[in-house]
Amino acid sequence: MQRVVKQQRVGLLVPSSNSTQEPEFASTLPSSVSLHVTRLGLASVDPDSTLKIVAELEKESRKLADADVDVILLAATAPSTRMGKGYDAQLIQRIHDATGRQATTAATAMIAAMGAYHARKVALAGPWSSQTNQQVADFLHSHGIEVVSQVAAEVTRNNDIGRLPPESAIELGLKADRPDADVLFLACGNWWTVPVIEALEARVGKPVLTTNNVAIWQVLSMLGGHRSVPGFGQLLREMPAAPNASTEKAA
Repeated sequence: MQRVVKQQRVGLLVPSSNSTQEPEFASTLPSSVSLHVTRLGLASVDPDSTLKIVAELEKESRKLADADVDVILLAATAPSTRMGKGYDAQLIQRIHDATGRQATTAATAMIAAMGAYHARKVALAGPWSSQTNQQVADFLHSHGIEVVSQVAAEVTRNNDIGRLPPESAIELGLKADRPDADVLFLACGNWWTVPVIEALEARVGKPVLTTNNVAIWQVLSMLGGHRSVPGFGQLLREMPAAPNASTEKAA
């Protein structure tokens, strides 16, 4: 068996009930990048749980730092948007202070990716509750991005979200899309979306951004040296430059 040399390491913080991000990241990351994962307690995507999950942030981040990762990612949209604008920056600072590593969050990556495509109007779909969807919409609005349409599947138990078929992302994405939306955003890292991004983009005629593809794009941009990751949608195929470098490392 030929050994693949791993030149860069990504540390991933995921909700404990997440069953999707590890396989989606592993199938998407370039072969030269290794994935290292630890878990933060969360069973349901509800307001209390998405706030309490970050109580373990420093402890679990330090475990990833023990693996000498190059960047640490909190790849959870609801927890990283939970307290509004600036909350993601606070979480990044906490990770950096605990580990000395570069860090980012799903919320940070979402805003950066929309900035890379100069998106001012977004259609939003999520598998969770309308309340959680609105939380994400409010976070986008605080960054000057208008949510022109949103739909939610009202599934709150995270294990159930992880069992939704990829076709559910196509169904909800088409329901949410509007002609005036610059991009379609599929929120939630535990929702299977990678297998259908390109098919959905072909139908809506615009970039389809997801929690996982924006997070992967962000960490690859931070690592450097990655020009294109084909087969997973426009964002990773084109690897547009991030709009600024402020999200790449906490000061």
